[in-house]
Amino acid sequence: MRALALALSALLALAPAAHADTDTTDIPRLTDDRGRVLTLRGWNVEDKTHRGDAALSAITEKHFRDLRARGFNFARLLVFWDDLEPRPGRYSEAYLRKIERILDWAHRYDVHVVIDAHQDVFGPAFGHRGIPEWATRTDGLPFTPHPDDWFAEYFEPAVQRAFTHLYEDEDLRRAQARMWRVLADRFKHHPAVLGYDLINEPMGELREGEDLPAAARRIEREQLTPMYNRLADAVRSVDDHTWVFVEPTPIVGEGVPTGLGRVEDPKVVYAPHFYNTAMEAGADYDPEAGWIEAYEAAVTAYPKEYRVPVVVGEWGPLNNSLPNMGRFYREALASLNRYSSGWAGYVWCYGGGYCAVDSSGAWRTNKEQTAAPYAEAVAGRVVEQSPSRLVYVAGRGGATELSLPSPSGWRVTVEGRAWVLPSPAGRVVVRAVPGATVTVSVNRG
Repeated sequence: MRALALALSALLALAPAAHADTDTTDIPRLTDDRGRVLTLRGWNVEDKTHRGDAALSAITEKHFRDLRARGFNFARLLVFWDDLEPRPGRYSEAYLRKIERILDWAHRYDVHVVIDAHQDVFGPAFGHRGIPEWATRTDGLPFTPHPDDWFAEYFEPAVQRAFTHLYEDEDLRRAQARMWRVLADRFKHHPAVLGYDLINEPMGELREGEDLPAAARRIEREQLTPMYNRLADAVRSVDDHTWVFVEPTPIVGEGVPTGLGRVEDPKVVYAPHFYNTAMEAGADYDPEAGWIEAYEAAVTAYPKEYRVPVVVGEWGPLNNSLPNMGRFYREALASLNRYSSGWAGYVWCYGGGYCAVDSSGAWRTNKEQTAAPYAEAVAGRVVEQSPSRLVYVAGRGGATELSLPSPSGWRVTVEGRAWVLPSPAGRVVVRAVPGATVTVSVNRG
């Protein structure tokens, strides 16, 4: 799909290789407002096509009903600054109401939502979505579209300069912070909202003679870290309890550790994406290349250092039916589940391409592997966790909840001073005596 992808792979191969460290015990877990340990399993939900009066119209209640029916409890909802604030200082009440309606559907089906301020190739000034045209400054530098390779457009001079202005111009900094205050103030009390993803896949401007890994680390250190601190402060001015999600540049996908520094906020989630440039260009998964191991080593370094949980915001190849893709899904899921508190596949839609399911609602090849039993919320300290077994020491945070994807036929056994409560379809709710060691086993009946 992307002609640039193979060139990027060659360039990034020059970066020092990361070596996997499978010890993830020092990465904190995501928690809810009752202190329960959360596991998120879900998908991105989006409408990149419609704008204005039709914005978000492709997202329906069916998305959330189907997500929950398949056992998923998480959606990363894409929203666009250009729709929210089409003119400086003029925020669209209609757009906010549409977001609220979507959040209401998510709450109806008990799906957690992270609101993602999404951009692709900066925004509509370059034929995409994200930062408004009025906030796009290029200094007259050139831009050449790449219709067959949209990711290459990130390396156009005009796009790179637009990112520099966003990060460094004081009036644009204030505008971005105001935008987040509007969103956070509007949705801080909505029961579906778990967090805010402050910007999708941020990029920046390469300096002359600078290779891509070095540029990515510099941009993350010198521009993204201050930006995330500004935006976290903006959110906290109106919302003191919701998680804020911060992303590195997409270059982390090639096993390049991030240069991000500390975000001075008590509820930060590290939210990298999990894409491989060769696979995005149409190549099959190469099990011998060591990509998953290099990626895991790269993305776990930051949360270990700064003691923050990890939720992978996007992942999943375009062509999921190639010969090695079954193995890719098995190995990718095993890796993601080792170190992260959750993930959102790309993307929950009904058709071809990246869609999770086809137009009839049937799983597309290999994507059914994403649906497996898991512990949505654990009221206590997790000792051991896998799709078939949960061991925990019960605390006082309420009940533990497990998700069992359709179809039915699961057999659940509970050992220890615990008992199963009446539970919604597709879930098991367990209450335990505080301090008890509880084992929950899940198998096909």
